[in-house]
Amino acid sequence: MEGNVKLDRRQVSLGLGASVAALAAPHVANAQGSTIRIIFPFAAGGSGDGSVRLIADRMQAALGQSVVVENRTGGAGRIGVVAVKNAAPDGLTLLYTPFAAVTIYPFVYKQLDYDPFTELRPLSQVCTFDFALAVNNDVPAKTPQELIAWIKANPTKAQYGSPGAGALPHFFGLMFGKAIGIEMNHIAYKGGAPAIVDLMGGQIPMVSSTASDFLELHNAGKIRVIATSGTKPSLGYKGVPTFKESGIDIVGTGWYGMFVPAKTPDAVIARLNKAVADAVRLPDIKERLTGFGLDPTGTSGAELGAIQKADAAKWEPVVKASGFFAD
Repeated sequence: MEGNVKLDRRQVSLGLGASVAALAAPHVANAQGSTIRIIFPFAAGGSGDGSVRLIADRMQAALGQSVVVENRTGGAGRIGVVAVKNAAPDGLTLLYTPFAAVTIYPFVYKQLDYDPFTELRPLSQVCTFDFALAVNNDVPAKTPQELIAWIKANPTKAQYGSPGAGALPHFFGLMFGKAIGIEMNHIAYKGGAPAIVDLMGGQIPMVSSTASDFLELHNAGKIRVIATSGTKPSLGYKGVPTFKESGIDIVGTGWYGMFVPAKTPDAVIARLNKAVADAVRLPDIKERLTGFGLDPTGTSGAELGAIQKADAAKWEPVVKASGFFAD
């Protein structure tokens, strides 16, 4: 079975009781020399993929074992989540995901192949972020008001992309359309990076995604972020207003977090959490995450669990009010 590791005889105590305990304990598989996989359920590229690779590199040094990132795409992140849910609870398979897949998907999908509250265990929230709406340079709008006027004058172009159906950027686009009285046509992509490629290429006029995904391209003048979703201006976006400041009642922040299979032992979670939290607190990692437009946190598993439940309660009525259901 994937993820199993053969025990060296020297690891097993001579006493029968100790031998049985050592053989049975799932954390034995988390020994040095084993490879840890961190599954990121979206395409390579973008701030999510970049941030998890930073953390993986520092975890590898701290744990003394290989740590690799695997992009398991499809199903708006669900395929990657299921892969972790079904993995052995030995600390060798981790999930790094934006929060929608583990908070609001139960309200989005009529049939979901996992329960994020019972089949996964929270490991650590790594960072938080805002959302943003960006346009390509062919769209003649620099402010939310100019964009609204352009959309109303060109209703056939009222379409936007997002990293996936049922993710929060999807709902931010719908909420934006509702706020301005225009029905927006949503186009789902397999991650933020491919959506932004089409945005730059002019295949789509707007993309709703995490603010961090747009930062470098916005500052280089290759795309233009119109507004962000936080209660204050987003990191790195000088002069870009929030939706709320612009008179559009859209507010909210998201996060990236790590999870493990439900039956992963406490000792394994404690070891992995320390490696993740320590990595997030390193000055150079904090600086690079901030450069991505991400706000580093590095919480405990219990703290992430509380955040997960609170956000589910917050977003459930928003999702249900949108009337959206995915197959």
